[in-house]
Amino acid sequence: MTKFIIHYSLHFLFPLLISYVFFNTKWKITYLIFLASMLVDADHLLANPIFAENRCSINFHPLHTYYAMGIYFVGLFVKKTRILAIALLFHMLTDFIDCFL
Repeated sequence: MTKFIIHYSLHFLFPLLISYVFFNTKWKITYLIFLASMLVDADHLLANPIFAENRCSINFHPLHTYYAMGIYFVGLFVKKTRILAIALLFHMLTDFIDCFL
């Protein structure tokens, strides 16, 4: 139960805090971008089985690889993609933390 609370708090509540604190003037659209970044989990549909409770998604699913994270990192340096890159990298951090819980 603790893992569930931590995981979904990091996916929904903490991005709201990040959006409001760091992007105060456009926090609503920033939060929506954070929520939209969860579409990266569509790559879980390629796995067999689709859901495995104890599987670490980092470096298992295509959009959760270190190569993909490198592309997300490069997005930090482009103004138009910066918020999405932050959201995707935070999503990866959340999933990485999940690997240890």
